Amino acid sequence: MRIALVAGEASGDTLGAGLIDSIRARAPDATFHGIAGQHMIDSGCEPWHRIEELSVMGLAEVLPHLPRLLRLRRRLIDRIVGLRPDVFVGIDSSDFNLPVAAAVKAAGIPAVQYGSPQVWAWRQSRVSNVRKATDLVLCLLPFETDFYAAHDVAARFVGHPLADAIPFEVDAERAKADLGLPVTGPVVAILPGSRKAEVARLSEPFLATAQWLQRERPDLRCVVALANAPAGAICRAAANRLKLDPPPLQVTGRAREVLAAADAVLTASGTATLEALLLKRRMVVAHRLSGLTYWLARRMGIQRLPHFSLPNLLAGHRLVPEFVQREVRPDILGPALLSCLEADASAPGFRDEFVAIHEQLRQDASASAADAVLKLALRKPVP
Repeated sequence: MRIALVAGEASGDTLGAGLIDSIRARAPDATFHGIAGQHMIDSGCEPWHRIEELSVMGLAEVLPHLPRLLRLRRRLIDRIVGLRPDVFVGIDSSDFNLPVAAAVKAAGIPAVQYGSPQVWAWRQSRVSNVRKATDLVLCLLPFETDFYAAHDVAARFVGHPLADAIPFEVDAERAKADLGLPVTGPVVAILPGSRKAEVARLSEPFLATAQWLQRERPDLRCVVALANAPAGAICRAAANRLKLDPPPLQVTGRAREVLAAADAVLTASGTATLEALLLKRRMVVAHRLSGLTYWLARRMGIQRLPHFSLPNLLAGHRLVPEFVQREVRPDILGPALLSCLEADASAPGFRDEFVAIHEQLRQDASASAADAVLKLALRKPVP
């Protein structure tokens, strides 16, 4: 069995690696080919291209890269059609993957989108493109399947791998000790994102918020969780501009440990918010796009959403504070985080909701996704 996969960002690389491992457990002779990150490569995917070639965020930001991405996509489609795999799986990155899926499906190859595009949030007219391009959408969030059912798109909720990987209880004191932090005293985790443009927009207001907090609470420790070395360079430059003394501790590649050690979290919107939720950490979520991208997003309907952060979308109400664009500044973020730190940890409701969402998302996602992909590859009905 031959399977073609394309992942376009770090979260997709993690999803892809779990999928490959679960498929190989069921079909040991399967081979995997496509666009992959290091986790997928380590799991045995032959990389035709690296994931970094697709990692571009935003609508306006993608424009300078568009000619290169279109050339890459044309070559990729030719290579997949030439390989004649038993199934194609696009993982996240739907703007890139759906045209690939449409082309390979037209060539008679079954096509799966693993991780739903957020057509339920904005540009709902794109749902017809999803229907034409795919044979199946594997959804990570439970409410997505209702939307697709209403639009006659084959979709299945498989759960989220993070909910399988993260235990219901974590030891905060041990996490603090592992990071070299004092076991006593409050800790705020700061996660400014993973992509360079995102980190560049959020580092300064996030670090200024840390400065604000430390004036209010001198006993507070702030720890910045960085995705990679380029993000670290951007954060250090922002700390120098703000003349932070001392600068907060920076930790690279250990975001989950930093979240586990935290009493409160300031994070960019995205997968980190789900990790914080699954670790049962109170958080403040911030999102800042380029001016042009934000204008385009509003024009295309994102303002219809009552919330933008995953915890609030999953809860169906404002479970955590969230701020966007001009609201992303220390005089707003600081008090919100202070409220998180001073909240009664034993108060009913907050933790119960986080646990309920964790239980809902824990579905052995990689195994469920692997079963669905293999059934499609073998041309069996997917329930």
